[in-house]
Amino acid sequence: MGERLLLVEDDTRLAEMLSEYLGEAGFRVAVAPLAEAALAKSPDDYDAVVLDLTLPDRDGLDVCRALRAKTDTPILMLTARGSATDRIVGLELGADDYLPKPFEPRELLARLRAILRRRSASAAAGAPLRFGALEIDRDAHVLRVRGEERNVTSYQFALLVALAENAGRVLSRDFLMDLVKGEALEAFDRSIDVHVSRLRAAIEDDPRHPRRIITVRGSGYVFARAQD
Repeated sequence: MGERLLLVEDDTRLAEMLSEYLGEAGFRVAVAPLAEAALAKSPDDYDAVVLDLTLPDRDGLDVCRALRAKTDTPILMLTARGSATDRIVGLELGADDYLPKPFEPRELLARLRAILRRRSASAAAGAPLRFGALEIDRDAHVLRVRGEERNVTSYQFALLVALAENAGRVLSRDFLMDLVKGEALEAFDRSIDVHVSRLRAAIEDDPRHPRRIITVRGSGYVFARAQD
């Protein structure tokens, strides 16, 4: 049985085309043409959600926020909006990736597979990583600080694992994107910075003065080994 996919898209022709294409690639696709139809479903019943940000009954960013409040199921946004701000807001709300319209279906398929690979790799990664009060349980795909679970997206969890597995080593944004996303960082793409900001909010005592994920100006980020 293939992975289960929830496609939230009101464009009937596009939804039918993507359903057929992704179905041939092995996905089992359910289509929700409206935001309320998508929110009525249980996102945990799916392996990934593809969410159009332009919906007739509700703003897609609100839908993204509502879905993320209920689940850590990966969310890939489809956006016809040209503003980088919308994409950044979507990532800040918990989306794992985005794809601007118009797009090639094969790129959507590649991004979906990359998201699912990251999730599978994190789930099968082995013993938890521990750094003082911070515990990264790669088997359970759970992040804890002083025993308390912290909610992050699958993309952010994969990014944290990549940083932690290379603790003490300065990693460039390009290198991190290659590790986590499997493709080169687009020029002026701030997604890594946005996700690092979200991770700091989840794991740092004072995100404005981080002690765990440190910015190395002009180079990238380093995950500090120092104990709490």
